[in-house]
Formats: sequence, C-alpha cells, structure tokens
Amino acid sequence: MTLTAAPDSAADAADRPPVDEATPSRPIAALVPLVGGHLGTFAWTVLSGLVYHVTVVGAAVIGAWLVGSAVTGAPAEELRALLPWLLGFVIVAALARWWQMWVAHDLAYQLLADLRVRLFDGLERRAPRYLLGRRTGDLATTVMSDVETIEWFYAHTIADYLVTVVVSGGAVVAIAFVDPWLALALLLFLLLLATVPVWLARRADAQGSQLRGELGALGAEVIDGVQGLRELVAFGRGEDYLERLRRRTRELQSRQMAYARRSSVEAVASDALTAAGITVVLVISAVLVTGGSLDRAMLPVAVVLAASAFGPVIEVSGTARSLGQIRASARRVFTVARQRAHVVDRTTEAPPAPEPRVVFDDVRFRYEAERGYALDGASFTVERGETVALVGHSGAGKSTCANLLLRFWDVDEGAITIGGHDLRDVPQRAVRDLVSVVPQHVYLFNRSILDNLRLGNPDAPDEAVFEAARQARAHDFITALPDGYDTMAGEQAIQLSGGQRQRIAIARALLRDSPILVLDEAVSNLDGANEEALQSAIRMAREGRTTLLIAHRLSTIRTADRIVVLRDGRAVETGTHAQLINAGGEYARLLAGQTSDLIDHRGDHEG
Repeated sequence: MTLTAAPDSAADAADRPPVDEATPSRPIAALVPLVGGHLGTFAWTVLSGLVYHVTVVGAAVIGAWLVGSAVTGAPAEELRALLPWLLGFVIVAALARWWQMWVAHDLAYQLLADLRVRLFDGLERRAPRYLLGRRTGDLATTVMSDVETIEWFYAHTIADYLVTVVVSGGAVVAIAFVDPWLALALLLFLLLLATVPVWLARRADAQGSQLRGELGALGAEVIDGVQGLRELVAFGRGEDYLERLRRRTRELQSRQMAYARRSSVEAVASDALTAAGITVVLVISAVLVTGGSLDRAMLPVAVVLAASAFGPVIEVSGTARSLGQIRASARRVFTVARQRAHVVDRTTEAPPAPEPRVVFDDVRFRYEAERGYALDGASFTVERGETVALVGHSGAGKSTCANLLLRFWDVDEGAITIGGHDLRDVPQRAVRDLVSVVPQHVYLFNRSILDNLRLGNPDAPDEAVFEAARQARAHDFITALPDGYDTMAGEQAIQLSGGQRQRIAIARALLRDSPILVLDEAVSNLDGANEEALQSAIRMAREGRTTLLIAHRLSTIRTADRIVVLRDGRAVETGTHAQLINAGGEYARLLAGQTSDLIDHRGDHEG
C-alpha cells in the first residue's frame, strides 16, 4: 500500500545541478607539475636516457671511424685498438636501454597511481552532485583508459624530450667540429622536424577529443548493455541493442581512421625531413671530400653523427603524433580531478556530542538556479528520540531533506541545525558520524557480506556485526548462504533479493550506531512477513535515536510518532496519523488517492 506512485528521489535527480567544470586550458602543461613529487625517479629516467643515447652515438661513431679508417688504409693495429671500446659501448648501451625502460615506466606507473587517487578525490568532493546525469561507463573510461593514455607522456615523452635536446644538440656541436656547414644544414632540418607536430596541432587536438569522447560513449554503452542484459533478453530487444552498439563502434572507427590519417601525414613528413637531412649532409660531405676540405675517413663519421642527431627526434616524434589523444585524455582527467567541492566546511573542529535534535528552519534550496525551489521555506523539528515520517507526493522534497541533512548539499537560505549547531558549521565527516542512512536503492560492493556490513563500522568485532544482522532480521538468510558471512555479494549483489540487500543496509546502519537515523523507504522491497519482523527490529533500533522516515507505505508511516506532510517544498501539515486523518487535509487526501490505503485507514479509525 502506497501513498504515492514513486519516491521523490527521482524527481530530485531530475533537478540536475550544473557541473562546475575545472578543465585546464593547457592540459599537457598541467601534467608536468605532478612530476615534482617524484623528482628522484625522474632524474634517474633522464640520466638513463642520456647514457643510452650517448653510448649508442659513441658506438656508431667508433664503427663509422673504423669503416672510414679501413677504407683509407689505416694500420690494422690501430683498428684493433678501438674494438674493445666499440664492444664496451654496445654492452653499456644495451644495459642502459633496459635501465631506461625500467625507471621510465616506474615513474609513469607511480604518476598514474597518483592520478587515479586524484580522480577519486575529485569525484568524492563533488559527490553526489557530479554523478547526476553522468554515465558510469564514461567515468570508468576516464579512470582507466584515459589515465593509461597519459602513460605515453610520462614514460615516453617528458624525459625523452629533455634527452633529445641534449643528445641532438650535442651531435650538432660535434659535427660542427667536423665542418660548420654540415652543422648548419643539420640544425636547419632538425628544427623543421621539431615543428612537424605543430603543423596540425589544432586538428590533432580536436580529433583527440572526439576520439576519447567516443571511446567513453562506447564504454558507457557497453556497461549499459551488460547491466541491462536481463531486461534486453526479457523484452527481446537484444538485436536493437547490438545495432546501437554497431553504430557506436562504426563511429569510433571513423574517429580512429581520421586520427590515423592525420598521424600518417605527420609520420610521412617526419620521415621525409629525416631522409632529406641525412641526404643533404651526405652530399655536402661528399663535396667537401672532393674539394679536399674533409678527410675521407671522416665522411662516414659525419653521416653517422647526422643520423644520431635525428634518432632521438624520430623516437619522440612517434609519441608527439599521439599528443592529440594525450591532451584530450589529460583534459578529461583534470576535469574530474580538479573539481571544486560544492560543499565547503567552514571549520575543521566538530562540536562536542551535540544533542540529536534536528530542526529545519525556513529552509530554501534548489538544485539549479534556473529552476524552482525543491524546498521553499520548509520548517519542522525532530525531537531527540522521536521518529518523524515525511510524506508527500513525488517531488515534494522528501529525499531533498535527507540529502541536506547529510550535507550532500548545503541550504541556500534558512538553516538546518543539530543540537542547535548549524550544519554548515559542522565538518562533513562529523555530520556523517552523527547521521546513518538506509537508502531505498542499496549498493553492495563485490566483497564479502561481512565486509559490506563493516562499511558502517570497519573496527566492529564479529559479534557486534552478527548482532546488528540479527536485529535487522538478516542473520538467518546470511548464515544460509554457501559461505555464510564470507559469501561474496557479487557485482551489484545480483544473487541477493532486494529485501535481503535492504536488510543488510539496515544492519550496517545499526552497526554504525549513530544518534540520528534516516530511513529512506527502508522496507519498500520487503514482503509482508519480513516487513513485520523488520518493523519490530526498527522499533528497537529507534530507541534513543532521532529518526527521520521517508515513507510511502501506510504500515511504515503509522509507526512514526509524528507525520510531516510536504507539498511543493513546504511542510503543510504536522501531527499523528489519527490527528491528520481527522483534520481532513493534505494527508487525508493523499490517503484517499489510494484505494487500498483508504480501506486500511478506515479500519484503523473504526477500531
């Protein structure tokens, strides 16, 4: 029996608040300061890269000198004297390459771990506001795929760019000692090659944003399909969903192809400039040798130095072609990680054990400035140890009252107080210690039942957990599970019924033992027998607690000490069940709108 068709939480969710985006204007630059917390590892990454490239260049130059010397008829003893040096450089280069890959990825994975923590911090600061209207799959793509894309920057870009400047610059200086004209020609082509990623940077940025956005949309679509698979099968709409998935996949493929075409243009330009630069150096060197200005033995050395100068640039140009995706991923990550808290604590000091008396004093609140008030001057009191039921049509503001009491949002006008303390002067953590909530839609983590119960009190001993489960009438069905309290709940607790999930939520709220209890349709998923047993447990749990009931079942409402009727965000009636029926006002009209409830309350009245 219900007073209304559905709880007002859905209506509250429809009033989606604006998202305070914190997107950095230069996302790549925003990635650099994070390295500051890992300067030691970063320094080793740069050093290992330098050792690797220097030894590779050294081995190549020695090899070129040996070839040039052999062609010009140098003595064999002179050539053999350089062979140990060549072998030594090769061995050190191989070891340095292994060292470089190790420390570069160690740095990258440390930074990725930091980014994921920052992402969760950003979500937590804005929850639940930021999550309204957001698709879980898209957020999951940001946390996993976008963060992994940034690995390219930390492992293969930032340190490599510094190494490239040093090594390529050193090669230009070295070739200047061979001949200044060779150095000038080499420098010109190196500068041209370095500008290639800039040519199509704007297009790369746009394509990267489109590609990462499409990946997020596809991820969201896949998760929707997996979570809604039962409904798709039940209604025979599997093929429709597959067609939607195909469209998304084709759109993603189109974005990937566009990105690849632009990237291939950059690759061709880079290869062409590299080949042209080495060819020019080779031609100039040949001219110099022909004119007698350059020793013939130095010809292969000059060509190898030119190739060595291009080598590091070519290596980083590969990741440079991915900067569009890296930039887009960084933008998506920082948009979440840099969210500013919309509920800000005025103080960090919690008041000493305030009396659990809750007062809503002329509270006004709206989720969006452009929309009307969800609460428009609501005023009522819940005395210490009293149970008050909030009733009203969907959208009347019932769940909004619970959200404000938990400081998920702060009031726009008026005040909510606990024991005379304005909630805005109580730190959020202290508020959540004072208030326990049993939501209508219960979420259980894919952990053991015992771990899910301990969410209310991680340090609770086993016996306290079992006692809370007994009070919530959950102990018997838990012990009947295959592994009892150690049974895994499963993803979204799919193996448990709605009533079982709700009883677990009630048990963990009881385990938390807060002085204020909020029950948001806590018995909506229970059958008659279980509801009766649970009502008894709730009545015991309410002893000494201030309880706010958001209810639609008459059987639940009648257990309250008082009833507050909300309409259009205001408390329009207050009283007991019998008083409000006799008054013939809003409450009586709500009951009259439900035939079964009408029969039920007539029986009560006559009795």
